[in-house]
Amino acid sequence: MKSLYARRSIRQYTQEEIADTVLRDLLEAAMAAPSAVAKDPWHFIVLRTRSSIDQLATALPNGKMLAEAPAALVVCGDINRAHDRELSFLLQDVSAAIENILLAASMLGLGACWLGIHPREERIAAVRHQFNLPDGIIPIAGIALGWPAEEKAARTRFNSDLVHFEQW
Repeated sequence: MKSLYARRSIRQYTQEEIADTVLRDLLEAAMAAPSAVAKDPWHFIVLRTRSSIDQLATALPNGKMLAEAPAALVVCGDINRAHDRELSFLLQDVSAAIENILLAASMLGLGACWLGIHPREERIAAVRHQFNLPDGIIPIAGIALGWPAEEKAARTRFNSDLVHFEQW
């Protein structure tokens, strides 16, 4: 359980590059996520250049940490590959992949921060335009990535008031 509790949103990074093999590990972890009827509707845009990462930052008002991040991901879903072409299934599948990335990053010693794009229409439109997304591809989230320049204590936010047995 320590690995789960150690995963925290990291917003300060060193400028050390992330090796291609480490990025590949994150993407493999993402694609190990479950998806409805094994449709795997996810796509990933890997951003490594300062100009591409800065483009993402301009679309995300809460993405100030991207200015320091040496890499980022844009996680998208393909509505045409989602189970029954349902947005709800797409969001669940892609969110599982995102969580796998965040956990894998933490386990590898990387810092990461999930930045929401969907459902904010202005963010979706900006990311679609900036990264030339084809029809049917929906940007769901950005992920800032880097070697941490801050430490955060492991923790859980368990609250027994939110747990119900057998019925509400």
